[in-house]
Amino acid sequence: MLKNIVIGIKAYFGVFGLISKLKLWKYFAVPMLISLITAVAIFGMAYGLSDNVVDYITSIFRSWNSYEWVKTTFRILTGLIIIVIGLILFKHIIMALSAPFMSPVSEKIEAYLAGSTSLPHRNTTFLQQLWRGIRINSRNLFMELLLTIPILLLKFIPVVNIFSTVLLFLVQSYYAGFGNMDYTLERHFRYGESLKFVRQHRGLAIGNGIVFILLLIIPLIGVVLVLPLSVTAASLKTVEALELKHKPNATSF
Repeated sequence: MLKNIVIGIKAYFGVFGLISKLKLWKYFAVPMLISLITAVAIFGMAYGLSDNVVDYITSIFRSWNSYEWVKTTFRILTGLIIIVIGLILFKHIIMALSAPFMSPVSEKIEAYLAGSTSLPHRNTTFLQQLWRGIRINSRNLFMELLLTIPILLLKFIPVVNIFSTVLLFLVQSYYAGFGNMDYTLERHFRYGESLKFVRQHRGLAIGNGIVFILLLIIPLIGVVLVLPLSVTAASLKTVEALELKHKPNATSF
């Protein structure tokens, strides 16, 4: 799987050139706007909510007000939890709402790649693509929160919290890559088949998602460019995986 995580990361090399070559920037205008508005809304609320949570906790345990380090520790931990949950919500919201705009991008990349036009595919409408995006990302949001909450609790345990950070990052990366891959998969597989395909190619999903998460760390620019770059990279490797799957004696990633 490690090999394919690297493949998923390397897929980002040259995506700027491919986007320009295929004249795809116009398709990203609405998703980039969705990303920007969603980021401002979610992280704006997270910023204000952190102090409110700490104030509420210290109002219950009033003796803690005498210890500034306790308040500072809770403020940091609360802020971290809110940021993590905000990041999870952010990526699933933008990926769900951008689905109808990302599908044409993925389709053009698929048509560009040699031999990709021979792959069997389904024709879907704008509303079908939107519903598919909402369904996939709602499911992924639930699963990610289910895994993230116990991982966050591990952060209160010394030493173990170091490994929990890595595990949390990989979980976030997997579901980010999952959403990006599904823009291609929705033309080829139904809901259940797509879940199975991504599980079989989890290395590609994690590799794509690692760069996705790292891009979000870049202020403003990362939020705007994250979808164009990650969707293009995911489409390239997902099409390759599909072509391999349809070849005789093909092996999974």
